[in-house]
Amino acid sequence: MRFARESPEFDRSLSFFDAVYGFALTLLIANLDVPPPEDWGSVRTLMAHGVGTQLLGFLISFFVIVQFWRTNQDVIARLHGMDRAVVTWNVYRAGLVIFIPFTTQAMSDPDMVDLPLPTALYAVNISAAILIQMRMYAGAVRRGLVRIKVSDRLARAETVDALSKPAVFLASIPVAFAFGGIAGKMTWLLLLIVGPATGIIAGRIARQDGVDL
Repeated sequence: MRFARESPEFDRSLSFFDAVYGFALTLLIANLDVPPPEDWGSVRTLMAHGVGTQLLGFLISFFVIVQFWRTNQDVIARLHGMDRAVVTWNVYRAGLVIFIPFTTQAMSDPDMVDLPLPTALYAVNISAAILIQMRMYAGAVRRGLVRIKVSDRLARAETVDALSKPAVFLASIPVAFAFGGIAGKMTWLLLLIVGPATGIIAGRIARQDGVDL
């Protein structure tokens, strides 16, 4: 099974995956518990109820899911068609994206925020979704579905850029089990340095190669 970019099947598949990301974003709001009326007297009492950790978890996952959607849009834009393998790997990734609200609730719950397992489960969830996206794209390249010619050095730079994210998340797992869930989450701050750095390198090589990313 293979259908071209201009076909109705291509549009329906893309719309389905867009809807999945939108649904996952919507589910995140269910992780926010409304505090009782007496806690709304001040910001201090509101934060003491645990709203702060829940809001932080919401914001992190909102950004992560939006980034997943944007990456998926960029990858699909490179394809001149889809086949069964592309759709199948995207379904696997969609399942992991839908799972993010659950792992978000676990790792941001005030009573579990410093437990290592919820942080580790969230890190595995995000890393697996990224790696599946990479697997889908690599297969599409091998099967001739990619319409943009990418040089070997750009392919390597993009691979390093993509792998840097799960590397940081997976590195947070031993940190969480050694020093607690909060310390593990602090490891994610490395993404503010690693992500832009590898992205700038890949973007620079793309411009040199005349590839519009």
